[in-house]
Amino acid sequence: MKLQRVTAMARKEAIQLRRDPRSLALAFILPFALIIFFGYAITFDVRNIELGILDQDQSTASRALIQAFESSGYFQVVESYARRGEVDVSLERGAVRLALTIPPDFQADLMTGRDAPIRVVLDGSDANTATIAQNYATAIIDRFTITQSPTDPNRLSPPITPESRVWYNETLESQNTIVPGLVAVIMSIIAAMLTALTIAREWERGTMEQLAATPVGRAEVILGKLIPYIGIGLADVALAVGAGIVVFGVPFRGSLLLLTVLTLLFLVGALGLGMFISAAVKSQVLATQAAILATYLPALLLSGFIFSIATMPTVLQGLTYVIPARYYVSVTKGVFLKGVGVDELWPNAIAMILFAAVGLGLALRAFRKEIA
Repeated sequence: MKLQRVTAMARKEAIQLRRDPRSLALAFILPFALIIFFGYAITFDVRNIELGILDQDQSTASRALIQAFESSGYFQVVESYARRGEVDVSLERGAVRLALTIPPDFQADLMTGRDAPIRVVLDGSDANTATIAQNYATAIIDRFTITQSPTDPNRLSPPITPESRVWYNETLESQNTIVPGLVAVIMSIIAAMLTALTIAREWERGTMEQLAATPVGRAEVILGKLIPYIGIGLADVALAVGAGIVVFGVPFRGSLLLLTVLTLLFLVGALGLGMFISAAVKSQVLATQAAILATYLPALLLSGFIFSIATMPTVLQGLTYVIPARYYVSVTKGVFLKGVGVDELWPNAIAMILFAAVGLGLALRAFRKEIA
């Protein structure tokens, strides 16, 4: 292998990229567009939940409870009812997701220390939203009850007062969790798709015959073609990280150098996988489809990006160990939010080294200079 040949091959690939505006758009515009779109679209935060109110007490306490719901930022009162039958109709037509019924004598019961039952009915057709809304409503009612109930001098205070603190994502904003994982998922897709077109493009344009006539070896072709895309991949990751910090306000607590090195390992493997697909199918259309199938669904569903791996069935948990995005998602979240170093991320680094070796090995094995 000669460095001069590898450099010449890299220069040739860079010239081809410069002359292909579609590949350039795929390389630079699509990653930024995806992280902005998915960063806003994918969220586990539930706000402005449509709330219906049936206030049968019309007292100062009932109005204070309603105000507690409104001021929480999670609920928005959209309907008020005069009788209970209207509540059921409102839930059936989907006008509200939660209906709150405050009974008569609510304030009197509250002031005298008697039970003041509040009826909360939720639309369970969206189970995730209903569960979150129920937790919000329970917390608001509990806090309201504590602040509004009269103080009993004979009541003993509890011996233990729990104080909970959240580390790494203090505000519990879902974007702080989503955006670092998005970097890994998007780069899995983009990296494989970029190189999935390279060798297939040579075959379709008829330039493989010219390449076969040169003394450049298989390894020199593969490495030469990879170099420009590695640079593009690093630029895309820098763009995505910058968007996460500037646009979404995600904290970056770790080492930029460590993230760069581990990103390089991941990119080599992902680009090698794309080149293997390109050499195996020899068609740009088929190569693109195969690259999406091999990267998008596994990275989205089995990497721990959205669904916790610990809650998956045992078979799927075992399958995640061969999904490269699993390790890179752990890297991006660890570096972004926790600021962890090599002492914590070295298992992921070893896995990505193996992935890079496998990706390059498959590409070298599949690529042939011979014209059939």
